[in-house]
Amino acid sequence: MFCLPLEYYNEMIAHVRAEAPNEGCGLLAGKDGRIQKHYRARNSEQSPVLYSIDAKDLLGYMRDMDAQGWDLLAIYHSHTHSQAYPSATDVKLAFYPDAVYLIISLQEPQRPIIRGFRIQDDVITEEEVDVET
Repeated sequence: MFCLPLEYYNEMIAHVRAEAPNEGCGLLAGKDGRIQKHYRARNSEQSPVLYSIDAKDLLGYMRDMDAQGWDLLAIYHSHTHSQAYPSATDVKLAFYPDAVYLIISLQEPQRPIIRGFRIQDDVITEEEVDVET
């Protein structure tokens, strides 16, 4: 189970809504499964169907995590017109098997749906997301 404090949930939803109609993306980092920081990334693709975190930005985020002793806990992005389930491209680009991939569907913008997945060796396993209030 992936525990997502309401504060971070709200930040992520606000971020991906602000990026629409393009996909929004970012990272969550912390220690022992507890989120310590939200990295609100820029989608360098500027696309409604694809996301990519700029390599220079990603390197900076990873260096910051290392300096703090944090782990990459989750990578999130939005699907602006489809369900919260990994696309073939999402699976192909899943390079962090220890992270949870959070997908936020904005098919109904006023009712976003968030789901979590582990993706390893092209195998998708759903991870329950518990939004903590």
